[in-house]
Amino acid sequence: MVLRIAVVHKDRCHSKKCGKECIVYCPRVRTGDETVTIGDDGRAVISEEMCVGCGICVKKCAFGALDIVTLPQELDCPTHRYGVNAFALYGMAVPTEGKVTGLLGPNGVGKSTTVSILSGQLIPNLGNVGEDYKASWDAVLKEYAGTELHDYLELVSKGNVKTAVKPQYIDFIPKVFKGKVADLLKSTDERGKLDEYIRELKLESILDRDITTISGGELQRVAITACLSRKADFYFLDEVTPYLDIYQRMATAKLIREIAAEKPVMIVEHDLAILDMLADNVHIAYGKPSVFGIITRPKGVRIGINQYLSGFLNEENVRFRDTAVEFETRAHEGVTDRETLIEFPPFEKRYGESFRMKVKGGAIKSGEVLGIVGANGIGKSTFAKMLAGVEEPDTGKLPRTVTVSFKPQYIKTDSTDTVEFLLRRTTSRFDSSYFQHEILEPLMLEPILQSQVNTLSGGELQRVAIALCLAKEAELYILDEPSAHLDVEQRVNLARVLRRHAESTGSGVLVIDHDVYVIDMISERLLVFDGKPGVEGTAVGPFDMQTGMNYFLKELDVTFRRDANCGRPRINKPGSYLDREQRASGNYYYADISKA
Repeated sequence: MVLRIAVVHKDRCHSKKCGKECIVYCPRVRTGDETVTIGDDGRAVISEEMCVGCGICVKKCAFGALDIVTLPQELDCPTHRYGVNAFALYGMAVPTEGKVTGLLGPNGVGKSTTVSILSGQLIPNLGNVGEDYKASWDAVLKEYAGTELHDYLELVSKGNVKTAVKPQYIDFIPKVFKGKVADLLKSTDERGKLDEYIRELKLESILDRDITTISGGELQRVAITACLSRKADFYFLDEVTPYLDIYQRMATAKLIREIAAEKPVMIVEHDLAILDMLADNVHIAYGKPSVFGIITRPKGVRIGINQYLSGFLNEENVRFRDTAVEFETRAHEGVTDRETLIEFPPFEKRYGESFRMKVKGGAIKSGEVLGIVGANGIGKSTFAKMLAGVEEPDTGKLPRTVTVSFKPQYIKTDSTDTVEFLLRRTTSRFDSSYFQHEILEPLMLEPILQSQVNTLSGGELQRVAIALCLAKEAELYILDEPSAHLDVEQRVNLARVLRRHAESTGSGVLVIDHDVYVIDMISERLLVFDGKPGVEGTAVGPFDMQTGMNYFLKELDVTFRRDANCGRPRINKPGSYLDREQRASGNYYYADISKA
């Protein structure tokens, strides 16, 4: 038996606007079968039993509303399905007492569904989507009898599991809570740990501020504190790193590890360096976003991440990605000889007596991607705004000899325009082969071109903002935290898009980011900001990658090695042999994979 999943994306199916090509061209319909029909809601309905998987309807649909996927026979019993011709989830993650369990995979393959089941918000229907079927815990417990998940689900079914959840998109918090930060946090203080968390995550200065006035990074730390302060049986944190600098990420990881000693913790995270350091084991989630997702059995964190990057799961004998993610050493062995695009002189910017930013001067080269790293509140975004002409320095004069396209850190829009309309309004090259193949395809924007901008998720909006930035004709492109809310595949594609854009156009690209993997993959040189967050910041460099990362990691007081199998950066355990050896040599950032 061959099982096929047929998914109709309801938001893209517009039967009144098309010629119903899914019906007209279906071979089975032509023979008299009702393989494809139009439902009462005006959307297509596909019979998975009759479908032969030819894929003609998928190619003929003008709106990209259909997906037909053939699955292996052993996956013929979904854990949960959302309805006829809707998303299906296979497999389930297992919370483990005393451990941090990671969920690693692209957006849209069922990680949130998994958490809904584990927290008792959703009773899995085991793939039964008939109108008369009502999901029950009795059927679920029978299905999982004899497995390691049975006892946990039995507690969930009896309502004996209390869950604390840190949501993925924190911008919804101000919409459901009004008042001061302190009031929100006090309402969550069930473990008597609030003061410790406030101190560790440095929230003292914003306690008296209204929740609607704080920045994304501050809101992220508030959300983490609120989640960890609750007394629960199961903690789930969905993306803790967006908008946090590397210092804040390390502090957050420490607090999560502490709570995992008492209760099971599950975390979805796309910053692989932090996930590697934080998790004890990982479940890989793979599949086709919004169509189906498969969750593997738990793997050791190092093995799991390496298999995920390679695109091949050894135990399952499954290849889910055509190419492996590779971390090249090309940018770290030396600096390519490039022409100077723009030189910026020393300059300063002050904000009253509270903050001062100082830049020592430097140059940006044509065709290069220049990475910018440093703590939050130290002047990186201010530097970007200065180069973009959004703000002017107090001392020193910046040359305005090149055109600049700027993507800010925080993206907000209430536009009801479609993504395609917005892009067409920005560039006349929308229909060009370059724009289609070098920007739209790798950023995976084609499925959402007809979606309204104000309906997009955080990750979708981020990719649209990146495309809008690159769509403009400019000599210098500045992107502030472009990896926020992107999954691992999207971050890999982002690195490829920006590098190829810089090389093909001869423009300069500046990228501010806190994900060491992204900086490692994308950058040819590095500009480092150090100082005291919120008080003063100084930009030093640009350096070659080896020198710049050594400078930055020494300030951070951590050492990185490269994984011997795939070359990815990994954080050394403090006090380990490699950590001590690298500190003694002054080499905080290994470029030599053979020594890792």
